Amino acid sequence: MKKPILELNHLSVSFDTPKGEVQAVRDVSFSLQQGEILAVVGESGCGKTVMSYSVMKLLPKSARIKSGSIVLDGKDITAYKEKEMKNIRGSIVSMVFQDPMTTLNPTMPIGEQITEAICKHKKVSKEEAKAKAIELMDMVGIEDPVYRYDLQPHFFSGGMRQRSVLAIALALEPKVLLADEPTTALDVTVQRKILDLLLEIRKKTGIAIVFISHDLGVVARIADRVAVMYAGKIVETGTAEEIFYDPRHPYTWGLMEALPVFAKAGKRLKTIPGMPPMLLNPPPGDAFAPRNRFAMKIDYEKMPPMFEISPTHQAATWLLDERAPKVVPPVRIERKI
Repeated sequence: MKKPILELNHLSVSFDTPKGEVQAVRDVSFSLQQGEILAVVGESGCGKTVMSYSVMKLLPKSARIKSGSIVLDGKDITAYKEKEMKNIRGSIVSMVFQDPMTTLNPTMPIGEQITEAICKHKKVSKEEAKAKAIELMDMVGIEDPVYRYDLQPHFFSGGMRQRSVLAIALALEPKVLLADEPTTALDVTVQRKILDLLLEIRKKTGIAIVFISHDLGVVARIADRVAVMYAGKIVETGTAEEIFYDPRHPYTWGLMEALPVFAKAGKRLKTIPGMPPMLLNPPPGDAFAPRNRFAMKIDYEKMPPMFEISPTHQAATWLLDERAPKVVPPVRIERKI
């Protein structure tokens, strides 16, 4: 089997605050193969974005990688400084953010922004860079790219801005793309088009994608594998088929119950009661225990290990212990024959 293009090994990231240390990412491990799409799913504040910022080394000064390692394209970049990261960002790993206007310069034509990204990192003429920029605009589905090359971002819709940011992210042909909630601010129709675009780009370029989302419904359309994250930890991971057809962690059940497809006519969408824990002092046991209606005494006392369900499917819940009572999942998607 080929070496992963991206590996996180027991990564822990903390923030130093006036009140103490906030453990935002706790012992997270996963690998990503070239051409694969891994979706990382969880509620806001569960550590998804901090994890991706750690890979890009875009963490604020108050944050630090406490332990673990980040291996990108065979190189351990855990201790890389800004000077070293400048040679990696864009060329090896790129990122698309939730709000495209955090990336785009509002006063500068879209085409010039893409051209600038190419010229800064590649030894090409301005004419060659412009031709490449127009090609990228066309690839991400921006209609009439020659005309739109000279338009500023405010002439573009939200979906077109996100396509423009994607073009910038792909300008240097990176091997890994981190997509942080790239469809959240878009309406359903545009959201679907962006997801289809990512799948098409993966097919054309072979790029590996870490797709971050809070919405399992969105993830179902795009992911090869899924990692469910809660309170800074990955609590379940498996192929998309395993997560959707055979979820094992109560938190995954809660996320699935919140999907509109399970809402009864005339009834409100289900929600997970309670709130995630403060990570100044993480609980000693399963962080999800106070919100878990199936929680047992041990859930409050001891953190569960990752139980193996299959070679590709693991979940950290005491319900998988052989001594635990059998619980029928409250939600299930039936396989289509």
